[in-house]
Amino acid sequence: QVQLIESGGGLVQAGGSLRLSCAASGRTFSSYHMGWFRQVPGKEREFVAAISWSGSSTYYADSVKGRFTISRNNAKNTVYLQLNSLKPEDTDVYYCAAAGSRIAFVVPILTDYRSYAYWGQGTQVTVSS
Repeated sequence: QVQLIESGGGLVQAGGSLRLSCAASGRTFSSYHMGWFRQVPGKEREFVAAISWSGSSTYYADSVKGRFTISRNNAKNTVYLQLNSLKPEDTDVYYCAAAGSRIAFVVPILTDYRSYAYWGQGTQVTVSS
């Protein structure tokens, strides 16, 4: 069992930056691939970025590539999402999620929200124009 708690969301102007954090409980954090998704009410949950259990591999949605960076610190049981050059269309609730390392870190598996067994409660990111 893994419990995830996101933080770092907020209100920022277009072009600004935020750093989201996701703290995980438990001793087995390093055995999970981690992902970030985003969602607004009435829309499907959208994949944003993922990082493998070791941190050696990452993958991004085309809409955020070059602007967002996912990273992790297994010693601190934390995964991060650095959001730069934010746009109003990035406004969403951002969720972190954990998938067991037995799941292949390949598309489309890692971009499918159904591959992730554990979810945080979400943190709101609002980008004003």
